[in-house]
Amino acid sequence: MRLRLTLLYGGLFLATGALLVGLVYLLVVYSAFGAPPAPPAPDVGGLPELPAPQPPVLAPALQDQLDLQRAASLRGLLISSGLALTITAAGSVLLGWLVAGRVLCPLATMTATVRRITADDLHRRLAASGPDDELKELADTFDDLLDRLERAFGAQRRFVANASHELRTPLTLQRAAIEVALADTDAPRGSLRETLRRLLASGEHQERIIEALLTLARSQQGLARRRDVDLAEVALAVLDADVAVRDGRPAMATALAPAPVAGDPELLERMVANLISNSERHNVPDGWVHVATSTGPGCVMLEVANSGPVIPPDQVAGLLEPFRTLGPARTRERGLGLGLSIVAAIAQAHGGTVALHPRAEGGLDVRVTLPSGT
Repeated sequence: MRLRLTLLYGGLFLATGALLVGLVYLLVVYSAFGAPPAPPAPDVGGLPELPAPQPPVLAPALQDQLDLQRAASLRGLLISSGLALTITAAGSVLLGWLVAGRVLCPLATMTATVRRITADDLHRRLAASGPDDELKELADTFDDLLDRLERAFGAQRRFVANASHELRTPLTLQRAAIEVALADTDAPRGSLRETLRRLLASGEHQERIIEALLTLARSQQGLARRRDVDLAEVALAVLDADVAVRDGRPAMATALAPAPVAGDPELLERMVANLISNSERHNVPDGWVHVATSTGPGCVMLEVANSGPVIPPDQVAGLLEPFRTLGPARTRERGLGLGLSIVAAIAQAHGGTVALHPRAEGGLDVRVTLPSGT
């Protein structure tokens, strides 16, 4: 790039210089600046007008001598101009090389820094200084990209670690239960049946984890198909399926207005189900849940609010990360910690957003905004 810029600077200077020399030469050749001006006509009053005086006619030999001298002068002018142009063009190339190197120096520094950045060394930043020009803007943009990559890699590492822990724990319990049952050769039938029930419950828990992980991965891959779906109908279907197990659950209130959206029906149903299940699980005795759908300018909204313990505002953003919970004090029964992260992934796959707002009196207000399907 430095060589190209230098050649560009030098070529432009040479072209403009050659054009300037050519214009000067043409002006000297075809101008009449060297000829004396014609004398004014004398004021003779009422006398008859006399013919204007004619310039003296030079002798042919003298005219030839003047032409030769003029041609030599023009040739000398052209040679001198060409020599001056060559010298200044060489100087412009050298100056262009130096200027291009100085301009591209920050870019070379950024390139060297980027080469030293690896997946395990994402904390490095370009931190460009100097004037607020295009190169600094490029460096700042790359630093923002590194910030997002570092957060993404950190979230991925936490996700893998948490998923491994969540899957390893039931496997460890299963193995321990099997070893205990095998070690007791005289174990009664009832004890063996209880061990099998624990193994079955542990296997079901593993299935829920794997299903949630697969849903999360599918959501993050984007949508393979889209259909017209009404979020109000989806929410109503989820609530109707939940009626059979309403005993002991929080009081439910709804305000379901038509909310058409184009998306994956199964993922949208899973999103609504996760929100409602999450709001019921993380609640308080005699609590309540409110589900509402509405439309806005070019968008549809799904809002699920619930009562519950007070949530610190600085911990709300972390609830969208996989396996992130606020501890056992917030749960009435064991959860996977994947509900809201799946909701966020499904909303993002549909081009939407998820906003969490903790309620001052306790509980959480979750608002999902999706592009309208109409």
